[in-house]
Amino acid sequence: MAEGRGLDWPGLMRLGLLGLRLEPRVFWDLTPAELLVMTGQAAREAPMGRARLAALAAAFPDTGERT
Repeated sequence: MAEGRGLDWPGLMRLGLLGLRLEPRVFWDLTPAELLVMTGQAAREAPMGRARLAALAAAFPDTGERT
């Protein structure tokens, strides 16, 4: 699922209902991310690298304050 293109609902439904043989109730209770994890597709994504972690740490510094 590429960013900015939306979700391929017909494809996700074929994957969940026909490929994984999920009951409709179970399918609709899942998030798209959960569905992809069940198929192994999410495992293909690279883990967060040092550069992204550094960018997040800079954007959201730990000040020690609690909200």
